[in-house]
Amino acid sequence: MAVVVGYVPTKEGRAALRRAAEESQLRRTKLIVINSHRGGRDFDSQEAQRFEQELGQVQAQLDEVGVEHEVRQLVRGNEPAEDLIAVAEEVDAEFIVIGLRRRTPVGKLILGSNAQRILLDAPCPVLAVKADA
Repeated sequence: MAVVVGYVPTKEGRAALRRAAEESQLRRTKLIVINSHRGGRDFDSQEAQRFEQELGQVQAQLDEVGVEHEVRQLVRGNEPAEDLIAVAEEVDAEFIVIGLRRRTPVGKLILGSNAQRILLDAPCPVLAVKADA
């Protein structure tokens, strides 16, 4: 079993990663960090390199605190919610950790909500974390 966390380099993503690492240590289980992108022409090589560097820093931080982990950068054309749910099913996750941010009602309508999809469709419990103030 494992703890799965959806990670993006934002204050919400960092808060989710911190909490997921804490939970992973408490439960003595592996942490699987997922960074998911749809890809396509909006995802250029410079952006890919930036994310790889960021994920390298994440790995170094987790190594430093002694958390057993695996980092996956997924660019499969899926929505992040689809990738997180698929990985959670694959590894029989204890739970998923996600970061939440405030959105306007119109933003939720136009962009959809990965958090809502994960909360409703995940095969396991979901821990939603707010960013530090």
